[in-house]
Amino acid sequence: MSGVINFRDEGIRPQGGVALLRVQDLRVQLPTEDGVVRAVDGISYELHAGRTLGIVGESGSGKTVSALALMGLQPKSARLSGRIDFDGRELLALDSRKLRALRGDELAMIFQDPLSSLHPLHRVGWQLVEAIRAHRDVAKAAARERAAELLDLVGIPDPRARLRAYPHELSGGQRQRVMIAMALANEPKLLIADEPTTALDVTVQAQILALLKRLQRELGMAMVFVTHDLGVVAEIADEVAVMYAGRIVERGSTERVLSAPSHPYTWGLLRSIPRLEGGAAGHGPASGAARDSDRGSVGELEPIAGRPPSLISPPSGCHFHPRCPYALPEHARVDPVLAPIPGEPSHRAACLLESAVRAALWSRLRDGESVEQARAGVELVDIAAPPGGATAGLANEPAGETHG
Repeated sequence: MSGVINFRDEGIRPQGGVALLRVQDLRVQLPTEDGVVRAVDGISYELHAGRTLGIVGESGSGKTVSALALMGLQPKSARLSGRIDFDGRELLALDSRKLRALRGDELAMIFQDPLSSLHPLHRVGWQLVEAIRAHRDVAKAAARERAAELLDLVGIPDPRARLRAYPHELSGGQRQRVMIAMALANEPKLLIADEPTTALDVTVQAQILALLKRLQRELGMAMVFVTHDLGVVAEIADEVAVMYAGRIVERGSTERVLSAPSHPYTWGLLRSIPRLEGGAAGHGPASGAARDSDRGSVGELEPIAGRPPSLISPPSGCHFHPRCPYALPEHARVDPVLAPIPGEPSHRAACLLESAVRAALWSRLRDGESVEQARAGVELVDIAAPPGGATAGLANEPAGETHG
């Protein structure tokens, strides 16, 4: 990062050791006239410095609300419980002044829509200078020099001239780069990116992802990347958490989750990715996870049946059971926990089907069978089966985590 002012002297922060971020049983409830929305319903995960966690799911699954809770930007009426530990501090216990001091400094966020996130009446340079001086005791001239260096860092041509531009004078890709520059202004330890590439064309999207990966390597920061695009997750994330109805239903390394997914909702997300003739859905690790080469034709989109459930009155039992083609009657009564996959302790899924059954179903789906064919070819057995059945001995498995 030649020529860039370094506000921190810590150098590259190492991976491993104590987690930089640890989220435990986080719940966010939003009171409304119709009832209480359980936007986030007991999620847990941890993230180390230099690593990226991808959080994926349909719209309304709780991804963005969980990210905003990390920043303390949830609505004032929201009720939060659980615990968020960041670099030795419990964020939910901090008062507004201390939390404000962290935001934009050690914690930073890239929002989904840069046009609405940037102030339309102020020039880009003014907004960058304000972001720097809010946390650093530097002269305005030094902050403006830093702002120009940041624009150069994120690949905006003629950065000093661009400091005088208003947001509407920039392209969508340039505005997103400005947002990234603003988020990185004080070299955060944790960067939260909320759908930062959604409104961009494929070429610009690839440039933004490459930029984020490069800057992460140079700064050693951790990153939470919120998206609905599994192809993007395959490109940028080390680990992935799949969210549904406010809960994490599957979690593990990106390679493992995308190559050997263990939850029917994850299967549905993978199979809904467009597939080209002889190609595969997604990129990177996902390419082996949604293979369509056996079909020899352009694959049709296979959307997940039904709609996401109401977060005011979610379904009983497994929240996914009304949409799951593999659901058994018991699944409407039993609430699954996020439990380790046998032999893969770091890969967890919240599903009531026995692990071997899930593996057999995914193997058939991966090989090109339809949902109906896969279901007909595998005997469905759940983990609540009577003793002596196919699931005997599962009581000795490690205890799972409630709701993620």
